[in-house]
Amino acid sequence: MRDYLKRTLLGCTAIWAVLPQVAEADEADRRQALFGDLHVHTQYSFDAYIFGVRRTPDDAYRYALGEKLRHAGGYDIQLKGGPLDFYAVTDHAEYIGILPAMNDPASPMSKLPYAADMFSNSADKILAAFSRVTRSMWSSEPAAELNNEGIMKSSWQEIQAAADRYYRPGQFTTFIGFEYTSAPNNANLHRVVLFRGKRVPDLPFSTFNSPNPEKLWAWLDDNRGNGIEGLAIPHNSNVSDGRMFETTNYAGDPITAEYAMTRMRNEPIVEMSQVKGTSDTHPALSPNDEWANFELYETLLGTAITGKTSGSYVRQALQRGLEIEQKTGVNPYKFGLIGSSDTHNAGGPVEEDEYFGKTGLIDGSPETRRVYESANDATLKGPAATPFYEWSAAGLTGVWAERNNREDIYAAFRRKETFATSGPRIKVRLFAGYGYPNDIFGRPDFAALAYKNGVPMGGDLKLSDKGAPTFLAQAIKDPNSAGVERLQIIRGWVENGVLKERVFDIACAAGAPGPKNNRCQTTKASIDASNCLIDKSDGAAELKVNWRDPDFSSKRRAFYYVRVIERPTCRWSTWEANRLGKRPRPGLPLTIQERAWSSPIWIGAS
Repeated sequence: MRDYLKRTLLGCTAIWAVLPQVAEADEADRRQALFGDLHVHTQYSFDAYIFGVRRTPDDAYRYALGEKLRHAGGYDIQLKGGPLDFYAVTDHAEYIGILPAMNDPASPMSKLPYAADMFSNSADKILAAFSRVTRSMWSSEPAAELNNEGIMKSSWQEIQAAADRYYRPGQFTTFIGFEYTSAPNNANLHRVVLFRGKRVPDLPFSTFNSPNPEKLWAWLDDNRGNGIEGLAIPHNSNVSDGRMFETTNYAGDPITAEYAMTRMRNEPIVEMSQVKGTSDTHPALSPNDEWANFELYETLLGTAITGKTSGSYVRQALQRGLEIEQKTGVNPYKFGLIGSSDTHNAGGPVEEDEYFGKTGLIDGSPETRRVYESANDATLKGPAATPFYEWSAAGLTGVWAERNNREDIYAAFRRKETFATSGPRIKVRLFAGYGYPNDIFGRPDFAALAYKNGVPMGGDLKLSDKGAPTFLAQAIKDPNSAGVERLQIIRGWVENGVLKERVFDIACAAGAPGPKNNRCQTTKASIDASNCLIDKSDGAAELKVNWRDPDFSSKRRAFYYVRVIERPTCRWSTWEANRLGKRPRPGLPLTIQERAWSSPIWIGAS
């Protein structure tokens, strides 16, 4: 207990020592929406390299800056929407840089008995050799011959150097990071780990150090005590087999206040949407949410098994957090929300009409993604058997930050003034407070008043004797995508031990929400799936609203977050099938409604 308290005090003190303390409204009101990708792999990741990817961290940053990048499939990829504002190369900590060394005749690693098989032309030999890597990963036991610390340290140093080469404060921000790849029994407990500045550990923390994420948090706490500030971001909870957001700790014991404080100190944000599916919610968890069935992916990594739903989705985690808070006084799931790609091509496939897959040669063509009915599905094995057609063109992280630099963007992560998108660059904002003027959105001092009289997304609002607070919600469309159809607020709470939620439409592109059902009227989609042409006049360019909860209770501890729904556009698989002159694979939706999610605001006494 003494060690825990010491670590907690040191950790909290270190966080506040390194973060800029922005308290004045005349500074906060300068915050701007910035977009980036915090989950990017290059050739230094064992899986990217075996899938034919030979792109470096330098290539990744050039892609983010808007340049063309050569895909492993032999064609160029480029962001149609223009450069991003920030980017992080986050290669797997496990065997980082080892596979490129095994394929280098000048390296002793190339003399390993199975190195030649690993890079042969025989699929069976490659799978057999690569299985040595994957078996050790899933067991969290390193293969001694692959665990070359010198090569891994050199690769880690090159990743750091590339981030520093491309960091341009005020224009483009890079973060040094890696991915921690714990997967007990194929349950995804992966985390992206990001560092605030140049000071980083000598080597990343991997599943070989421990498959228990609580050990990762202790490592982050220890680093913080030594002046190295970092955080972890859980991702793909949708394929965690219910383990990402349990009501117990890793050992199966009840969550305590100590656990909750440690987790929130080290995991303030969570990845909501990426290529391997969206983790907002599931129809089984949200049966009254008509939009719950969005880009779901439920197959556990490396298997054909459908994972457990409960414990795997963010909205339920936010609800469970309130439940645990009632028992312990601390909420372990008080997350801000982000999106990212998890690309293994160095560049993220976030645009539906420019989709190029995630894993190099394995899913780098329409034929390997199988967007139309394939007679060969049953004969596929290994990674090629993955149902790539279920993967998504997603996602991006949005932040509200004063300046485009490491300090200000990282501070936004910490205070959770973040939002997630499924790919489009939709800007979303949410405040809650008291005393807002009715015409606040039309005033030049909107942001100053919003911060002064309330809290932004990611914050806690103290109750007032004035009753229900006012929410200020705003969404601005991506100029390259369809218009916004509706703006929603999702409220979650716990009542008599039951997890509850309610979805409110609060602003509509056409008309107003119905007074009885709180829903916008349904309008016919203008998209023609045979040509996928987007009518950019369809939907609203912007929706904004002052909203008060019609069912507000001062006795109810609840969270509220915004979900923005676009007008329908073609899914990437439809684009591809059209280009091939084939019918889309049966069962795949022809269109989707892209979206964005704000971080929550928590209201009510804990």
